[in-house]
Amino acid sequence: MEIKPMRLKDQVAVVTGAASGIGKEIARTFARAGAKLVIADLDHAGADLAAAQINREGGAAIGLQMDVTSEAQVDAGMAHVVETFGRIDVLVSNAGVQVIAPLEDFAFADWRRVLAIHLDGAFLCTRAALKQMYKQRSGSIIFMGSVHSKEASVLKAPYVAAKHGLMGLAKVVAKEGAKYGVRANVICPGFVRTPLVDKQIPEQAKTLGISAQAVVRDVMLKDTVDGEFTTVEDVAAAALFFASFESNALTGQSLTISHGWSMQ
Repeated sequence: MEIKPMRLKDQVAVVTGAASGIGKEIARTFARAGAKLVIADLDHAGADLAAAQINREGGAAIGLQMDVTSEAQVDAGMAHVVETFGRIDVLVSNAGVQVIAPLEDFAFADWRRVLAIHLDGAFLCTRAALKQMYKQRSGSIIFMGSVHSKEASVLKAPYVAAKHGLMGLAKVVAKEGAKYGVRANVICPGFVRTPLVDKQIPEQAKTLGISAQAVVRDVMLKDTVDGEFTTVEDVAAAALFFASFESNALTGQSLTISHGWSMQ
């Protein structure tokens, strides 16, 4: 994707879950637009590798180990970002996990883990980032929602609940942050062919008693207009749009990137 030079010049962006997949592509896209990146991930080695790639490509990035469900780690990590770069301009709350099971069999521990990573993690990272953004009187917070922020699918109860919750959180942040120049928005991708989705295909095939090909064709992409997966580049373009928007006119909103799976 061709990036207009320096749309995020000298801005500091923290992207969680950015060692791979969607988060990594968002980080690379932001770096090409001039941002300084913090690659925050539970996988410290992976975060450092992703940061090294950005640096080799001419950008500026550091890796940061962060468990987004740990209040202490999140607060310390965000403090380290401010100490290193002096500010936080963009937070992309992207870290996520998926567990597939029918609701009647869903383990409570798995339910709590999915909600903790998606929803508690978003809250903790947002709270920590807002402390600095309010001082600056500027900032953009982007939550990684999903089509499941607006729709539901079988076997994904905590994921759907968490993604719906991010929509509400974004609206509250938008209202509370407005007087400080802070915006909050949600990206809602369809199925993106990442390791997270690749893991789901055999799991759903086993649970539903169908082939992996049928999961892709008849479950994941059934309601798209063209039978195509959304790409990490598609999602990164949406993130750049939200991050670089220049006024509070665009806040408390969601943007669905799904090949027409969800139309609202």
